[in-house]
Amino acid sequence: MPYTYDDQNIFAKILRGEIPCTKVLETDHALAFTDIAPKAPHHVLVIPKGPYVCHDHFALDASDAEIADFTRAIGKVCAQLGITPGADGAGYRLISNAGSDGVQEVPHLHVHILAGRNIGPMVMAAS
Repeated sequence: MPYTYDDQNIFAKILRGEIPCTKVLETDHALAFTDIAPKAPHHVLVIPKGPYVCHDHFALDASDAEIADFTRAIGKVCAQLGITPGADGAGYRLISNAGSDGVQEVPHLHVHILAGRNIGPMVMAAS
């Protein structure tokens, strides 16, 4: 499925330096920064620097180097925040929304890292 990337989305503007962010980590292929409306004590967004709309777009079209770097950036942020269960942290949740049914608000792949409290159930019960 072809994807159309909107280079005027807020994350593209952050990557170009047009909108400031509070950087947590930057690598060759990824940028991590604090969420401006945090939903947990630790709420960091990790985005690839490439023009990818959602995770399946990234998984299918990104280079191996981009995929490895982005994945490792998530791990580095978790370690930097001290939230990894393997390092005596209490854990975290990763969220990546895709499309309208996934309630994706920004059409640029991003992973939310939420931690610092019990995040609660994964989704609301179906009604």
